Amino acid sequence: MTGDHLLVLDAGTTSTRAMLFAGDGTVAATASRALSQFYPKPGWVEHDAQQIWLETLACAREVTSKIGGAANIAAIGIANQRETVVAWNRDTGEPLSRAIVWQDRRTARMCQSLRDDGHETMVQQRTGLLLDPYFSATKVRWLLDNDDAVAAAAKAGTLAFGTVESWLTFRLSKGVHLSDASNASRTLLLPLDSAAPDPELCALFGVPEQALPRICDNAGALAEADAEWLGRTIPITGMAGDQQAATIGQACLAPGEVKATYGTGAFVLANMGDTIPRSSHRLLGTVLMQLGGRRTYALEGSVFVAGSLIQWLRDELGLIKTAAETEELARSVESSGEVTIVPALAGLGAPHWKAEARGVIAGLSFSSGRAQIARAALESMAHQTWDLATAFAADGARWANLRIDGGMSANDWMAQDLADMLDLPVERPEFVETTALGAAMLAALGCGWFPDLAEAAKAMRGNAACFTPQLDQGQRAERLARWRKALAAA
Repeated sequence: MTGDHLLVLDAGTTSTRAMLFAGDGTVAATASRALSQFYPKPGWVEHDAQQIWLETLACAREVTSKIGGAANIAAIGIANQRETVVAWNRDTGEPLSRAIVWQDRRTARMCQSLRDDGHETMVQQRTGLLLDPYFSATKVRWLLDNDDAVAAAAKAGTLAFGTVESWLTFRLSKGVHLSDASNASRTLLLPLDSAAPDPELCALFGVPEQALPRICDNAGALAEADAEWLGRTIPITGMAGDQQAATIGQACLAPGEVKATYGTGAFVLANMGDTIPRSSHRLLGTVLMQLGGRRTYALEGSVFVAGSLIQWLRDELGLIKTAAETEELARSVESSGEVTIVPALAGLGAPHWKAEARGVIAGLSFSSGRAQIARAALESMAHQTWDLATAFAADGARWANLRIDGGMSANDWMAQDLADMLDLPVERPEFVETTALGAAMLAALGCGWFPDLAEAAKAMRGNAACFTPQLDQGQRAERLARWRKALAAA
């Protein structure tokens, strides 16, 4: 295979990027484009699927030109925002509607109705997931019920549904319709022990099976990007949902190893090996990866609002000009002055799963200012993670330490606060963009650069810093008491 670089396409929630990795994990080039966010109604979040494709392609072309052309690229890896749903015409490749984003809450009533009818136990038993608007199937049903173009395509037999990696692969390959097992496990349609969507689940949600993609491994000869896009045909040899990709990029390859990604939301995954997770504390069972048809599973806790809270403080309240300001502000005061934020701006995720919950800022007084609110916003990351750690322990997956990554993890104050509140060592890699790194590792495995992911991690992951607990038990208990009180108000 020609080329000595791997092209990673990382289609996130607020931006899409292309990065070129060498075999030692160094980044040769990167390009990023912002994605438009559409909020047609309260609780609704949409993306322009065509924009995702065009901006991703533009980023790929930009970085390819920086290294002298596609001849220097061995393979492509893809990582993506997961549960977001795209509907398109299988014949023309054109999107039929805006994509419904994973944060969208419009199907909360539909989920409640399904719960009221007694379906959640069966759904969780088969898929590891709960009935929540977060997941893909009810978004698909909503589009079929409410979008005329989608309904017409379904009737004509030309409808294709997929998550974002499926959409990008279809466009890159000019017609290959597939989804990797990690993304497919987030749809409410794939049983954790099945190779294909479940007909009974498809019937429950009213999803036409013929519109769904084929499910494939996370690494291997998956598809090929057409020569039109970058100048020559390039194999697509790795893909995964962003959180699974980050878990791989963090080298959480053995059962019990845990990572937390702090990006738009916060997502904790614990490697569970080949044991299908069965949570009794409102956590999720998911496919971490599928290689050679064999699955590795993860237990997951998903928090909907992390970095997006900081973005909200900046863009909507005008309290900060840049996200980096929060660290300086947090350090400028001895405490948050009892200000506590519950960032339920898109409902509450694990382990609470309250779609109707709304954000709360509690404990305000005349002494509360920008610094106290910024510090409380950062503290809310540790509080939410503490809730998850408690649920994981109750499910028999107690954390020995925590590996963190994502854009927010670059904040040293927040990393130390996590160690303090969790009373655990927190490890942060030198290169925090582990979602892209994980996709690169899968692509490297898939194109034959390494015999397994352990060797890929050894070559590509790099060094890490460690933060150790320094907070006394009394201060920790006081903060958690304030958190629980504010949480009850949300």
